[in-house]
Amino acid sequence: MTSFFRQVSLRSKLVALMALLMTLGVVATVFTASFSLRVTMVDQIDTDLASNSTPMANLLYQIWQDDADNPGSYNMWANLDLSRFHATLRDENGEILSELPAVEGADEPVLGHPTVEEVQEINNVALTTEGTLPESRGWRYRMIYMTNGSGYITIALPLSPVDDTVADAASSMITSGLLATIIMSLVAYGATTRAFRPLVRVERTAAAIAAGDLSRRVEEYPHDTEVGRLSRALNTMLAHIEHAFRSQAASEQKMRRFVQDASHELRTPLVTIQGYSELYRHGGLAEKEHLDTAIGRIEGEAKRMGQLVEDLLTLARLDEQRPLERVHVDLLHLGSDAVEDARVNAPDRTVRLVGLECGSPTTAPTSGDESRLRQVIANLMTNALRYTPEGTDIEVAVGTRPVIDGRADSILEVRDHGPGISEEDAARVFERFYRADSSRHRETGGTGLGLAIVAAIAAQHDGSVVLTETEGGGATMSIRLPYEPLPGGDDGDESGDDEGVDDAGDTSRPQGKN
Repeated sequence: MTSFFRQVSLRSKLVALMALLMTLGVVATVFTASFSLRVTMVDQIDTDLASNSTPMANLLYQIWQDDADNPGSYNMWANLDLSRFHATLRDENGEILSELPAVEGADEPVLGHPTVEEVQEINNVALTTEGTLPESRGWRYRMIYMTNGSGYITIALPLSPVDDTVADAASSMITSGLLATIIMSLVAYGATTRAFRPLVRVERTAAAIAAGDLSRRVEEYPHDTEVGRLSRALNTMLAHIEHAFRSQAASEQKMRRFVQDASHELRTPLVTIQGYSELYRHGGLAEKEHLDTAIGRIEGEAKRMGQLVEDLLTLARLDEQRPLERVHVDLLHLGSDAVEDARVNAPDRTVRLVGLECGSPTTAPTSGDESRLRQVIANLMTNALRYTPEGTDIEVAVGTRPVIDGRADSILEVRDHGPGISEEDAARVFERFYRADSSRHRETGGTGLGLAIVAAIAAQHDGSVVLTETEGGGATMSIRLPYEPLPGGDDGDESGDDEGVDDAGDTSRPQGKN
């Protein structure tokens, strides 16, 4: 039975519930109305008995005096419907002296033969008794003690008219009530069918979505209705689901590309190492010069593969979002050290430490992992040195820049004056394994992970890295980190005395072979 009700539609359940409630209402109404009608009609019978008791007593007394042979003597009782009543005149012992009507075999009330003393206890009180016939529906009667002491009278009216009237009224009310219930059920079925149309549309839309069409949306309805709130919630949920699926698809695509690129990057040095190893095994490197060249190539490819593995491990650790051990760091000191390192590693280049706008660089305090931030700057410097022609000038600009709400950011920029980066490449330079050189020759020797590591470390420090065009040509990589004043209140000092900046504030100091 439970499974059957679960299979019934909500619309049918609502209509059935309404029909059941209406039926119960009809039954309750019929019962209440029938009870009230019966009480009212019985009260009317009691009133009728009381109002006709005196005339009926006089008539019975006259009949007892044998005046019944004179028909004219009954004209005064012509207004009484004697056929409705059953009345008797009794003596002190309850014996009948006269009776109306005196029809043999007719239904009569069962009254017995009470004595005068018993009648005095129930004098003029309306009571109910059964009839003498099996099909009798009972009688309503009164016993009235006669003040002259000659006895008492009984006057009764049958209850069959009351029962018939109540039964007819109940039958009419049940018939009309059930008819109204059927009509209202049909109307309710039509109304609920119309009201449930939005839910049917929602159901069809949900089925289409379940079939794979995530672009479908539920029709919008007024927000102050239940269906409107449901449709809005479903559309919001569907938008989130569609976004999640797209993000998952994009993530899977990116992961596949990442795995392919990583496999290729690892395979390239492995193929080189394997080739030289097989060449050596087959005796192709008998001369020492050739053997030294092969060993150098194997060593170089091993280092390249090791660097790739290290970069992959670094990215994996950054993806885990491990908590940083933050300390106060000044980007000015990190930039100055990077400039000095670049002058040593690339003596043919002009590398300068400058301010953001013009003039001398200023302190740029922040908080974070100093080794990670040094790695960021080193990757940017390596990228600038590797992808620009020899002799290209490089500038490292350090300072602070105000932002909204009175706050400021500490900024370090690595500017080169090389050929720059195209818009297509600029949009993807921070992707893992992406390089503007799409060929597999890799003359530059990079792994394609340097800028991806830079972006990940910057994000881990609640900062960002942005690629812009250098004024006059070239590319500028800008690291923006939250401004954190250094302890001691010296964060606003100029850096003219800092290492790598001469006393006059001239930070050019070109370095090179010339």
